[in-house]
Amino acid sequence: MFSLGLGRKQAPLLGIDIGSTAVKLVELSRTRPASTPTYRVESCALEPLPTTALVDKKIADIQAVGAAIRRAVARSGTKAKAAAVAVPSSATITKVISMTAGLKDTEMEGLIQLDADQYIPYPLDEVNLDFTVLGPAVIQGEVDVLLVATRHEVVDNLMAALDIAGLQAEVVDAEPYALENGAILAMGAQAKDSTIAITDIGAKATRIQVVRNGRGLFNREQGFAAAQLLEDIQHRYGFSDEEARRRLEGGEYPENFTAEVCFPFLEVLTQQIGRALQFYYSSTNSKPADQILLTGGVAALPGMEQEVNARLGILAYVANPFVHMTLGPRVPARLIQRYGPALVLAVGLALRGFD
Repeated sequence: MFSLGLGRKQAPLLGIDIGSTAVKLVELSRTRPASTPTYRVESCALEPLPTTALVDKKIADIQAVGAAIRRAVARSGTKAKAAAVAVPSSATITKVISMTAGLKDTEMEGLIQLDADQYIPYPLDEVNLDFTVLGPAVIQGEVDVLLVATRHEVVDNLMAALDIAGLQAEVVDAEPYALENGAILAMGAQAKDSTIAITDIGAKATRIQVVRNGRGLFNREQGFAAAQLLEDIQHRYGFSDEEARRRLEGGEYPENFTAEVCFPFLEVLTQQIGRALQFYYSSTNSKPADQILLTGGVAALPGMEQEVNARLGILAYVANPFVHMTLGPRVPARLIQRYGPALVLAVGLALRGFD
């Protein structure tokens, strides 16, 4: 059974997030024992991607993605060769099943192999499949087991892009779980016993996933995302796509940007988040989330926390996974300060080296 990276791995790993518009790289080291870990950022880099490199979050141009990863590695100055990457949620199949407690991993694997056609709508020889035990199930004497599967071609393309960059994939994770790891680190003690709605505002989609104590309860994608904001900036100010992107990423907002573009965008975005959460509440009979954690490149927009908090009545925070970390000599503080919310997934992948 091919590993998707749900098991134990060894540090250090380069966490490499291959997004729709950029490759993001983070390398961490741990400076204290596992009981009270403190992390240091050893290397970090962002490298733009051509707009045609990914289609529907899947790699369409392996050479372009591999070259961008290679440039990110060079820019970061890292010497590490092992990497952790993620498969997008749209390309994964997940299923939680119950199994008898106390089974060895090999026994679980054998049973899963026998019953795989019940859970995976593809022949087993066409997918990469992994599993991990989540914890006790509702029925006494059983445990909940998470299955994650993806088609071979998705993983093969990731590995081929890393190979171009001179790297080797040690972990292939699923995006929702890597994002959850980075988000929980960003929240620290606030995450304990809280129901958290992680809202990841990507280039072309916004993912809302609800977690509590390390368990995913809900996962949904909405089409409204940063691309709409870029389009609004272009139309309002007559900028090219390149100029609008440069202004937004650099925080160089045009005159009257907050009132004329930012707040209308935040209003619609908040409505989309609210609808997703209402669907979660109604479909699961769950109580409202305790907190909302905002991640992604536009999470740092002025007024984001306040707008989400005011409209949804839920405490909202912009993610900063580096808040308790120190920076190594190769890491520019300005990069961390500006792009912190966009690096949560890369941090979550880098953390897999300490599982």
